[in-house]
Amino acid sequence: MEIKRVKVVWILCSVILMLLMLAAGAFVAAGDAPNAILPLPIAKAFSNFPSLISTACACKTEIDANEPGAERNTEPGTTPGAEEHWRLAKPITYENLAIFPIVAAQDFDTSGFETLDEALASGDAIVSEQGGAIQRTRDGRAQPSYSGAQVNQLVLVNRGKRPLLLLAGEVVSGGKQDRVIGKDRIVPIGAPPLPLDVFCVEHGRWTSGTDKFAAAKTMVHPSVREKAAVEQDQGQVWAAVSGQSARANRGGASSGAMSSGVAEAAPMISSDALSSVIASSAPTQSYRQIYQSRAVGDSVESFAEEIQRRFDREKSAMKGERIVGVVVAYGGEIAWSDAFASSELFESYWPKLLRSYVVEALTRPAFREIASFDDARDFLRPASGHVREESDPGVYRWSERTEGRRTEIAIESLRPKPLLLHWLKLTSATDARVGPIYRDR
Repeated sequence: MEIKRVKVVWILCSVILMLLMLAAGAFVAAGDAPNAILPLPIAKAFSNFPSLISTACACKTEIDANEPGAERNTEPGTTPGAEEHWRLAKPITYENLAIFPIVAAQDFDTSGFETLDEALASGDAIVSEQGGAIQRTRDGRAQPSYSGAQVNQLVLVNRGKRPLLLLAGEVVSGGKQDRVIGKDRIVPIGAPPLPLDVFCVEHGRWTSGTDKFAAAKTMVHPSVREKAAVEQDQGQVWAAVSGQSARANRGGASSGAMSSGVAEAAPMISSDALSSVIASSAPTQSYRQIYQSRAVGDSVESFAEEIQRRFDREKSAMKGERIVGVVVAYGGEIAWSDAFASSELFESYWPKLLRSYVVEALTRPAFREIASFDDARDFLRPASGHVREESDPGVYRWSERTEGRRTEIAIESLRPKPLLLHWLKLTSATDARVGPIYRDR
């Protein structure tokens, strides 16, 4: 509707320009006197018209560029707030994992947004299978119908009083199989049922386990999250869940690691161990069943508790600043970053983000090397490269910028005023030019 309105304005401006040109010609033709002038209103119209045209053009360009699916190249820019308000604190380290807190003196108000976990727990959001309808049995019980269910699409309804924030990598459990959100987005208040792009993280099930989806309070670890958010490939998501992609990446980098004289340390949770867990405890290859099983989950929890203890100690020493995100490194490689508009929003996601980083650490080679502070700080700087943008006018703007092996994804709310809610940056384990890479050596 907004795009049509802008185009109508553009047409009207063109018509007005033609009329003014005709009027000007009439006035000039009416007399040959050298002092012949246009009446004041028309003169003003001519003097202001270039700016009116420029404004209309700018408005049309901005709206069209934000149409869903629009792609364009832009000059290197600055991620809103990244360099103006953020500072990097010293790292929290344990085993092969280093977490650099991102701190900010300014904390934006994000209380007007609701997270997916909060909304599903309170009933403010309902997630169901695509084409699914709730039917009533003779005894009055609700029973879902899945005649049109699809693996990679669900339906979400926001019944709450706040816009709903979704992040790629969040797991919802139930329906015919567990899924993971495929892209960051904002769902406005009162929106119609929304087709939701998702990826399956339970390869071996396609039966109804419950009549609705629930919050799993889980974020898949970075190797899986990258395949969903960046690669957008279901086969790669399944391979990452089962540990196959990590094995391929290590294999692609093994010769490079040996040539540098650095022997690769075995991961604490190997792909063979994951295969054993799948065979014994997770026959449907459910992400939650694999990584919350006793064989894997106990290691994750003990690791996460130690990181949390050190994190709390660092946090208590901060004066007048708040943690709004983290930069994450494995061994000597800066690999990931999640940053938010406020400490409140960060704290909402932190428990499941921490466990996702720990799972990644446990499935990577156990290098004790610590990434440099300068490398972590440089990681926060906006990348330059091709930008792809999508938006829901008046609701949000999503952007993805790719430069080499690094990708940035940002989700910005547009109401009540533009605000960068979440900023993600990652180093891909794969470079399309040379194939799988596990680390720079």
